[in-house]
Amino acid sequence: MNERFFGLKKEKQERVINAALKVFAEHGYYHSSTDEIVKTANISKGLLFHYFSNKIGLYGFLYDYATKVVTLELSTHIDKNENGYFEMYKQILAAKGASVVRFPYLFAFLKKADEEKDESAVEEIHERRDKYARIMQALKEKTDITIFSGGTDYNKLWDVLDFTVEGLLERNIRNGSFRADLFMAEATEYVDMIQKMVLT
Repeated sequence: MNERFFGLKKEKQERVINAALKVFAEHGYYHSSTDEIVKTANISKGLLFHYFSNKIGLYGFLYDYATKVVTLELSTHIDKNENGYFEMYKQILAAKGASVVRFPYLFAFLKKADEEKDESAVEEIHERRDKYARIMQALKEKTDITIFSGGTDYNKLWDVLDFTVEGLLERNIRNGSFRADLFMAEATEYVDMIQKMVLT
C-alpha cells in the first residue's frame, strides 16, 4: 500500500479513489486517462503523480484497495457458522452494501477488472484477482445446496442473483443520486422474491 498517499486527509484520499474507481469502471484500463481522473477528483495531475508514479501503479493500488475493503466488510458481515444458501448471499450483499456507502463504483470497477483484457493491467493484478475470486468462490461453495430440487442449477441461480444485484447497483448509480440504503432495500427485496420463487 502507498503510505505517502495515506498521509493525505481522508476526504481527499476518498475523492481520488472514487474518481479513479469511476473512470476505470466506465472505460477499462486502456481507455482510461489520468487527465479524466484528476478532473473528476478535482486535483492537479502533479499531485496524482506525486503519489502514483504512473497509471499502472494507480490501477494496481486501486485493485488492492478495493479488494481489501470488500474482504474487511465480508469478515464483518458474514457469520462463520452460516451455510444457508440465501442467507449467505444476503450476508455477502450486506457486505457489498457497506462497501458502496463510501465507494459507489467499487463493484463496477471490480467487475470491469475481472473482464480486463489489457496485458499490462492483467499482469499487474492477476495474482490478486485470482485470490479474490477464490475467496468469493469459497463462500459460495460453503452453502447448503440440499435445499434445492434435483433440477435446480444452483450455480446459475447464484449468477442470476449477481446479475440482478449488479443491474440494480448500476441503475441506482446512473440515476445520479445514489443512496446505499435504498439500493440495499431494493436488492434485498429482489433476493427475497427470487428465494420465494425457487423454494415454493
